[in-house]
Amino acid sequence: MTSSLSRSPATAFRGAGFKLPRGAALAVLLLPAFVLFAAFVILPILQAFRFSFFNWNGFGAPSEFVGLKNYATLIEQRHFATALTNTGFIIVVSLFLQLPLALWLALALYKSTRVAAAVRTLFFLPYMLAEVAAGLMWNFVYDGNYGIAHQIGALLGIDAPFVLGDATLVMPAIAVVLVWKYFGFHMMIYIAALQNIPDEMIEAARLDGASKWRIVRHVKLPMIRSAIAVTAFFAVTGSLQLFDLIVPLTNGGPNNASLTIVGFLYQFGVTRMRVGFGSAVSIVLFLICVVVALVYQRALKRMEA
Repeated sequence: MTSSLSRSPATAFRGAGFKLPRGAALAVLLLPAFVLFAAFVILPILQAFRFSFFNWNGFGAPSEFVGLKNYATLIEQRHFATALTNTGFIIVVSLFLQLPLALWLALALYKSTRVAAAVRTLFFLPYMLAEVAAGLMWNFVYDGNYGIAHQIGALLGIDAPFVLGDATLVMPAIAVVLVWKYFGFHMMIYIAALQNIPDEMIEAARLDGASKWRIVRHVKLPMIRSAIAVTAFFAVTGSLQLFDLIVPLTNGGPNNASLTIVGFLYQFGVTRMRVGFGSAVSIVLFLICVVVALVYQRALKRMEA
């Protein structure tokens, strides 16, 4: 007998005594989700778009209409250019350092052995740590007075640099924390994809005389390219939203040198009670995310074609 889980929505409604066409049944089932999506996603976006045209501090109803002034101010703000540059740097690090490292480790550890399982768990632990806790921990590591950097410098007989206080070194230091924090997450996605590759395909390639590199290049990587595409999307969108890891590290300093787009929104919008200006920043960030999503979808369709 066919289970109720395998029946279509329209069939389920008929079985319960209702006679609804398939489209109406789907509409009834999707209505609660659509209402929640509209209330918590679409409506806030529309409200932020409206607020971006006002000079508003968040109290009372917005009344001082300024048109596109907030967007013009945003373009002229040099710290926003710094935030865009830093966010772009983080995206590059995520795509070309973090993901290759995760893929290399996944290729080395995807086989089910006790040692591999233990090492995989060890590498995945940083991702399980809360972003704020990770930032505080690495703040101590980089501390040139009392932290691990100071102790290493003392052993080497040199003065440890204050990397979080140096505008040139602060972003590379954050990049190290970023890679350490998230590479385990991407590694586990790659491992799950690699473990789904049939052993027969790899064995057949070995019997044909393919080297380990050729097996990786022509068998394993093509079989997990969908997983690679997913992790690339996660890496880009995560970089665009990066905020809570940086706050305990630098709080955007020194002199706003480590601001990201979200950090810029917080520093120049929320903390300064410029909700209208902050809304303009959020709309720009939203448009960037939309462009990234569209490019990703197009690239994914080309890859699957």
